[in-house]
Amino acid sequence: MTIRVGLSTASLYPDNAATAFATAARLGYDAIEVMVWTDPVTQEAGALRALSELHGLPVVSIHAPTLLLTQRVWGTDPWGKVDRSIELALEVGASTVVLHPPFRWQREYAAGFVDGIALREHDHGITLAVENMYPWRTARREVMAYLPHWDPVDQPYDNVTLDLSHTATAGSDALEMAQRLGSRLAHLHLADGLGSFLDEHLVPGRGTQPCAEVLEHLADTAWTGDVVVEVSTRKGDREQREVDLAASLAFARLALMPTRGSSRI
Repeated sequence: MTIRVGLSTASLYPDNAATAFATAARLGYDAIEVMVWTDPVTQEAGALRALSELHGLPVVSIHAPTLLLTQRVWGTDPWGKVDRSIELALEVGASTVVLHPPFRWQREYAAGFVDGIALREHDHGITLAVENMYPWRTARREVMAYLPHWDPVDQPYDNVTLDLSHTATAGSDALEMAQRLGSRLAHLHLADGLGSFLDEHLVPGRGTQPCAEVLEHLADTAWTGDVVVEVSTRKGDREQREVDLAASLAFARLALMPTRGSSRI
């Protein structure tokens, strides 16, 4: 079974969703993840379906606007954001909604988060994959910014997104996390990092994370989720961005090739 490699529209930020679809198609990606933000196309099912059909790329996942950057997109009610993301996913045929755990100051939302996620998955038949985050750090202090916790491994979520830039920032063992999550690992954000205080989202292979080993593990265990490249290209020009996104795709394809003795079918 071939694991799809998609491109997050966030990888083209601040360019728009239309540019992301065109770039993904030109470079040979299999699919798209839509990060919902201020670009109106990312919020509109009809426009996304038109882009999907034009470029022959399915939308496999919707990233809910649960970041600090998108805290006012679709209002300020966190469950409202989640519910609209589910609705959008259903309308464009995406099977997964990626979302972050609640911020510590969202106490009411956090108190019902685990049950609310489970209820919505049951009611809508869609995967709500909670993403691993990291403690916020400065040179002198560390702040636990997320509830119930930034690490989803020990939380009772049925589905998790593993982000390999976030593991770098957190100082987590990404391969161990993937192994411990087992079938609960529903979605992968492919990136890299050097372990700084910043969430770097480097091209895979340019940081310290075991990106290849995680991908090989997924390939060899007949994983059925989607790999989505989510890297930062803001600092490069258009040519460098294309080089970086092509390199990320090539890295993923190579690491996902079946190995001798693999259990893949």
